[in-house]
Amino acid sequence: MLRRHWLKHSTAALLAATLPKNSDAEQTRKKIKVGQIGVGHPHASKLSVYRASPDYEVVGIVEADETLKKNAMTQPTYSDLKWMTRDELLNIKDLDAVLVETRVADLLNTAEVCIAAGKHIHLDKPAGDNLAQYKRILENAKRQNLLTQMGFMYRYSPAVILLRDFLKKGWLGDIFEVHTVMSKVVSPPERKQLAKFKGGIMFELGCHITDLVIGILGKPTKVEGFNQHASSIDDGLMDNMLAVLTYPKAIASVKTSAMEVEGGSRRHLVVCGSEGTFEIEPLDNPSVKLSLSKPRGEYKKGTQEIKLPKFSRYVADAADMARIIRGEKPSDFSHDHDFIVQETLLQACKVI
Repeated sequence: MLRRHWLKHSTAALLAATLPKNSDAEQTRKKIKVGQIGVGHPHASKLSVYRASPDYEVVGIVEADETLKKNAMTQPTYSDLKWMTRDELLNIKDLDAVLVETRVADLLNTAEVCIAAGKHIHLDKPAGDNLAQYKRILENAKRQNLLTQMGFMYRYSPAVILLRDFLKKGWLGDIFEVHTVMSKVVSPPERKQLAKFKGGIMFELGCHITDLVIGILGKPTKVEGFNQHASSIDDGLMDNMLAVLTYPKAIASVKTSAMEVEGGSRRHLVVCGSEGTFEIEPLDNPSVKLSLSKPRGEYKKGTQEIKLPKFSRYVADAADMARIIRGEKPSDFSHDHDFIVQETLLQACKVI
């Protein structure tokens, strides 16, 4: 049922979220009040997307670490914003949502406070290594009908949206294989920070593509992790990792490393079904190679390339979040989906 819900709602809604909003009604509607807690996450600068969006009014920024705050104050992303304490932000009248962009170690504690305060959140990844705490946060959010949007980068990619449409229509037939890779070269200072977490590079990067696999196939019946420290750098980071997810009639692999030269250009997702194969590569600037056993809609039998619009991270995430908060649509990613993603990730990392 989780997979059917994902397919039912995701395609049209996510495609709509990528489109510009030009109508007079959309331009004059009340802006959503949003603030951000933390600048320590590598993706914290996504705040610039919300500042540029007509949907939002950014009302404040929080950072308790004075060194991080001082550095952030010199960056255009944070210019002219009001700096405040966490309590000051959460007590702003009519505050709707909070972007949780702290260091990874502080993500869940911050998210829990925000949900307890009755605020929608955008929670950056990964969702910590305390699965019991994450479950508690999700359950509290569900009780209050609050959004807990995860910061997985590829949910709103035009290629992934198109894939969901193919899956919804059954054009690929019965899915028996999913293969995905996401790697890069991680610098020694970054490696040192990542080595603090038992989950290694799978915890850091693999979460994005695990989210995609769970969206396609649902909860696996078995998760096996194969984790190595393969680098000559003596920092203990698990930097060469593979997860194999088993299903009754399918097998999926999730591969990630911290050592692949120009790894971004080879990040990919391949979905194989009995009636066709859908390959996205690279994920960050997506194009699709499609092979079909028979014509489907505008697509011919055989192999073809599909060119897609340029993908800008987080723009559609912000637009979709606005629609959900306004009650215009349900979230396409349920609390249950997000929990399964994190549970699977931690199993792959051998954290649980």
